[in-house]
Amino acid sequence: MDRFKLIKEVGDGTFGSVWRAINKQNGEVVAVKKMKRKYYSFEECMSLREVKSLRRMNHPNIVKLKEVIRENDILYFIMEYMECNLYQLMKDRVKPFAESDVRNWCFQIFQALAYMHQRGYFHRDLKPENLLVSKDVLKLADFGLAREISSAPPYTEYVSTRGTEHLKYCSSHLLMILQLICGQWVP
Repeated sequence: MDRFKLIKEVGDGTFGSVWRAINKQNGEVVAVKKMKRKYYSFEECMSLREVKSLRRMNHPNIVKLKEVIRENDILYFIMEYMECNLYQLMKDRVKPFAESDVRNWCFQIFQALAYMHQRGYFHRDLKPENLLVSKDVLKLADFGLAREISSAPPYTEYVSTRGTEHLKYCSSHLLMILQLICGQWVP
């Protein structure tokens, strides 16, 4: 980790924290995800769902995993850096997003999901916090709950999004589109 200078913590979750960092060798701004749990072998790290799935993904709307580092039993993911997540754009917004922006973001989300599904993966944690944005580009992130499916379609799954009991049969995809169109959280 000596090659990276951690600048600012930009996120904190159940399993790790994310930092904006700079690669000291080439000046590139990256995101460093530092896992909270200890890892005692590199093989253990490489067998994680997030690592296995991201190493198999190469799509313009899926965040890129650049490197996996295990140092002093701490695991770090070096990833491409994005400016913010969709939740940060939505949370204090008063007026709706432009229809063209919503359409563009939805197209990008669906492209990423279609790519994953064609390769036999399901994200399973689709929410605004896991959609990263830089300028007009949106990328799917946080593959910690991703699953590889070896069975044949059709797939059935139960989807639950907090605070949406009245929309219990609405998929998270549709709920996010509704939130984008309204420009705010749908209570």
